[in-house]
Amino acid sequence: MKDSSSPNADPITLSLNLLSSLLDQEIPTVHHFKSKWSLARVKLTLLQTQLTDFSAEFPNSSHPLSIDLINSISHTLHDAVLLVHHSQFPTLQNGKLKTQNDIDSLLSKLHRHVTDCDILIRSGVLSENRNGDFSTSKRETVRLECRNLITRLQIGSNESRNSAMDSLLTVLNEDDKNVTIAVAQGIVPVLVRLLDYSPSTSEMKEKIVTAISRVSTVDSGKHVLVAEGLLLLNHLLRVLDSGTGFGIEKACIALQALSFSKENARAIGSRGGISSLLEICQAGTPGSQASAVGVLRNIAAFPEIQENLVEENGVVILLGLAASGTPLAQENAISCLSCLISDAERLRILVVKQGGIEILKNFWDSACLTNKGLEVAVEIFRNLALSGPIAEVLISKGFVARLVGVLNCGVLAVRIAAGKAVYALGLSGGTKAKKEMGECGCIVPLIKMLDGKALEEKEVAIMALSVLLLHAENRRVFRKDEKGVVSVVQLLNPSLQGLDKKYPVSLLALLVHSKSCRKQMVAAGACVFTQKLVEMDVEGSKKLLESLHHGKIWRVFSRP
Repeated sequence: MKDSSSPNADPITLSLNLLSSLLDQEIPTVHHFKSKWSLARVKLTLLQTQLTDFSAEFPNSSHPLSIDLINSISHTLHDAVLLVHHSQFPTLQNGKLKTQNDIDSLLSKLHRHVTDCDILIRSGVLSENRNGDFSTSKRETVRLECRNLITRLQIGSNESRNSAMDSLLTVLNEDDKNVTIAVAQGIVPVLVRLLDYSPSTSEMKEKIVTAISRVSTVDSGKHVLVAEGLLLLNHLLRVLDSGTGFGIEKACIALQALSFSKENARAIGSRGGISSLLEICQAGTPGSQASAVGVLRNIAAFPEIQENLVEENGVVILLGLAASGTPLAQENAISCLSCLISDAERLRILVVKQGGIEILKNFWDSACLTNKGLEVAVEIFRNLALSGPIAEVLISKGFVARLVGVLNCGVLAVRIAAGKAVYALGLSGGTKAKKEMGECGCIVPLIKMLDGKALEEKEVAIMALSVLLLHAENRRVFRKDEKGVVSVVQLLNPSLQGLDKKYPVSLLALLVHSKSCRKQMVAAGACVFTQKLVEMDVEGSKKLLESLHHGKIWRVFSRP
């Protein structure tokens, strides 16, 4: 081994020489704090083993991480030599208390060095491309950079970790693929552990939450975040109460990815999260409001959480945000309200009393300009329309004409929501609602939806028509469309699985007494299909088949 005084000695050799001197010569001769120096001896022995292995495994390593770590260890060992000298004198020159504090600080540094060496060796970054075979692919470059940054986040000083976090955020924000690569390299557990790292400053924790929120926006990262469980959830909830506006917004974005599970929704509710989120909805920044209400929208899907939201005055707060928030905040608020009122008549009435219909009207009209948010607008309309008295108000406010407009929308999800809304309004609104929807033009777009590619679109259209055609005038409108009867008959086909056959059966039963309609049904194969449905015991199919055959018999008797 080279002499430690040689100017040509490498840093590892110098450190190993210092370690040998401390272990074999210096520490055995101390007079003070022998128990603490005994602990230091254990740490130094571990460090000596690591550096020896490090020297053998990675000779002449020039990786920046290894250089920084070895230099830091060397600096600590020089401090240790000076400190042990103080403890060798009969009297302590710096006083007992200061010397004790200095030794405790040394023990802390040695522990950190041992941990950092272990992380650095196990990370594999020192083994990457050490033979000079560097990959030129962008993906491989990002992978290597992510592994390097993940290691830097776990070792070294707070300043070094802070710098690594800045670099990581740059990488993550460049591309969603970079996020996927970082997740695959294990970034999420490291970020969560950093949130637990006590020396982390509030600025550093905000950056960590920002990185976590970025991961939450990419599908490949969401399940990894969920796997971190309540530890991550609790950290994010603490940010809601003590973070800055920016940090709160990022925490809420991450919470949106975590709040889809029932367990996490319950945890948010039991840890005061609902009141914090509602407070943000009232007084937060525009961005944090939209994200906070997004979390509330997710947890409102669970019935056991809904009552907590209501008790915290959630309905009134959500209506306020739906009236004056950003477009995204309004959309999330209306979606959340829709969940709350879906099975609660008293909450539907509360929404109406608090001006909810006018708020919905304004949002619906603005959403029509961009086609964004229309689906949630139609969904809350449907849930409001489940109440008969409210259905009458909706009709009087001109919502039927709006409903016709979205039935013709080019967005499938919006058309499906509109079909469900027609069905709900037709059931609860009575004859007046059916008549109004028929006169405003709901029937023709619903007939077109019968031929849609999506099975759900076909089903909601036939459900809506089966209710509308209970009104005689609507049947006359339906019969005028040449495709109507044929399209409904095709839905009887048993090979078309997943669609409840009782709806096309009930609709055809309303039309079968019309001679022209009956002819169309028979020509389209209704008898064959209905016979199979009778064998399957589908509701109403037997009576429909009898009506079809009855028409055939009368035609036979009427021949000359």
